[in-house]
Amino acid sequence: MHSEVHSESSTKRCSWVSPDRLYIDYHDHEWGVPVYNDRLLFEFLILEGAQAGLSWHTILKKRAHYRAAFDDFDPNKVAGYNEVKIESLMSDAGIVRNRQKILAAIANARSLLHIQDEFNSFRDYIWAFVGGKPMIHHFAESSDVPALSAESTAMSHDLQRRGFKFVGPTICYAFMQATGMVMDHTTDCFRYDELARRMLP
Repeated sequence: MHSEVHSESSTKRCSWVSPDRLYIDYHDHEWGVPVYNDRLLFEFLILEGAQAGLSWHTILKKRAHYRAAFDDFDPNKVAGYNEVKIESLMSDAGIVRNRQKILAAIANARSLLHIQDEFNSFRDYIWAFVGGKPMIHHFAESSDVPALSAESTAMSHDLQRRGFKFVGPTICYAFMQATGMVMDHTTDCFRYDELARRMLP
């Protein structure tokens, strides 16, 4: 397991990773790994939106509770949330208690269901923005990594047109990084070689 082999302090990781074990595990096992499951894609989209104005570490600490509060991010269930559920979420200290972000999650679930009807899956729709395969970048420093791209801007515009909220170009780029649509581990990070080898034909 990576958490065992790469737990030593000498292991080179992307510079944004803090010493916190939660952050290290997320970086070592999830960040940049291609996601093709609609439920998990929806989870990342909602969590990236919830993170707006906050740190990703804050969201990671709340992630398990988010899954419980939002029915494991089942878009069919989230799409049906009513005012009673909204008020329940607003009183839940385990999540970010921001009404606009909660309402956005519900709106996004409903819009995602429409996309599934139109494209067969959210996966097919969202991965089309990168041509259906990961974009492998080769950045030497985290400071070289952009905050957005032409692809994330196009994704943002189309998602917003379809009724999605909290999906600006920067949030969409972070979503693309998290779900492996773009591979932005820096070239000196141990995960760069592991993922690049897996992704290249």
